[in-house]
Amino acid sequence: MNIDLYLTQAFAQHALLAGGLVAIACGLIGPFVVSRGMAFAVHGTSELAFTGAAAGLLVAGSPVLGAFVGALVVATVFGTLGTKERERDSSIGVILAFGLGLGVLFLSYYHGFATQATNILFGNIFGVSTDQLLVLVTVAIGVLVAMGIIYRPLLFASVDPEVAEAKGVPVRTLGIVFLFILALTVTSAAQVVGTLLVLSLAITPAAAAQRLATKPSSITLLSVLFACTASISGILLSLMSGTVKPSIFVTAISFAIYVCARLVGTRPQSIARE
Repeated sequence: MNIDLYLTQAFAQHALLAGGLVAIACGLIGPFVVSRGMAFAVHGTSELAFTGAAAGLLVAGSPVLGAFVGALVVATVFGTLGTKERERDSSIGVILAFGLGLGVLFLSYYHGFATQATNILFGNIFGVSTDQLLVLVTVAIGVLVAMGIIYRPLLFASVDPEVAEAKGVPVRTLGIVFLFILALTVTSAAQVVGTLLVLSLAITPAAAAQRLATKPSSITLLSVLFACTASISGILLSLMSGTVKPSIFVTAISFAIYVCARLVGTRPQSIARE
C-alpha cells in the first residue's frame, strides 16, 4: 500500500490531525517550559499520565479520561509543593517515584487487557479514535485560548518574577495555571509519542527555536513550526516505511532540527519581553 492510498484511510487521517494538534499545543508552551526551567516537570507529568491512565482504566474503564484527570491532580500537587524553584525538582522527583508505584498497583488490580494504559508509555498515534480526536481538539483549543489570555503576564513573570510581583502580577497563580496547561498538553502529547518520548515535542523544538531567534513571538512561531514538522513528517515517514513506529521518526527529526539549530545559531536566546 503506497502513501497516497494510506492517506485515504481514516486511521492515517486521524493520526495526522492528532499529530498536528499536539504539535501546535506543545510548540506554544515549549518556549515557556524552557525559559522557566521546567523540563523535569514535563518529564514528571508525562510519566505520571500513566498512573492516571491506570486509575481511569480501573475505576471507569477510560484510560484517556484518567490520564487527563490525573494530569490536573499532578499539576495541583506540583504547584502546591514546588512553590520555590529550588524545591521544584526535588518535589517532582518524590511525587514521580510515588506516582509510578501507584500506577503499578492500579494495574495489578485490573484483570482485563491493560494495553490502552501501557500505550500511553509508548504512544499509539495510529490508534486514535474519533472520540480521542475530539478530546485532542478540545485540549488544543483550550491551550490556544488560555495561552492567549495569560501570554503577556506570563512572559513578564518568566523574564523577571520579582519585578512582576512588585508590579502586582499574580506570579504564583500564573505559575499554577501554566502547570495546568502544561499537564493537559503533555498528556495529550503522550498519545502521540508516548510519555517516554514526550520531550521530543514539548522541549526540543522550543530549545532549537531559542537558538535561532530573540523575540518571544518569533521563538514561539519557530517552536510551533519545528514541532509540526517533526510530528507530521514523522507520521508520514512511518506510513511510508510500514515497520518503524512514528515516535522513532518524530524524535529523530526533532533532534536533527535541534542539532542544526545549534550549528547555525550562536547560543540559547533567553525569552525577553516584547
